[in-house]
Amino acid sequence: MAALRNSTDTRTGRCMCGQVAFEFTKDKDGIAACHCGQCRKWSGHYWASVNAPFASLKFNAGEDQLGWFRASDYARRGFCKSCGSALFWHGDKLDEYKDRIAIAAGSIDDTSGISLSEHIFVADKGDYYDIQDGLPQSVTD
Repeated sequence: MAALRNSTDTRTGRCMCGQVAFEFTKDKDGIAACHCGQCRKWSGHYWASVNAPFASLKFNAGEDQLGWFRASDYARRGFCKSCGSALFWHGDKLDEYKDRIAIAAGSIDDTSGISLSEHIFVADKGDYYDIQDGLPQSVTD
């Protein structure tokens, strides 16, 4: 049985091929599902991520294999150059997000104690699916 975790615990993660490995201290227990058009293009459906202080992100391997795509004037997205895994969203040009980073939920090694907690940008969601889990939904973040 996995040990109970608190809201500021350290987690590890990695890309699919394992070349990019990292650790971070999450700042919320919940996973946010972002349904905006960019996140859907980036992930293939919707983007599910946990938030962490940017300063807590440390690379255990493969930082040189991390690529950044400038997705907009205000945000960039991090990925593994080798396998293409989508790993990070960083609003580096936004005052309210520049010190935080969103880490792909699927890249986290141990997700015990973390569950989906909210849906954001639902006005942009694809018309091919419904959200019926009863979790909070917001039109924007």
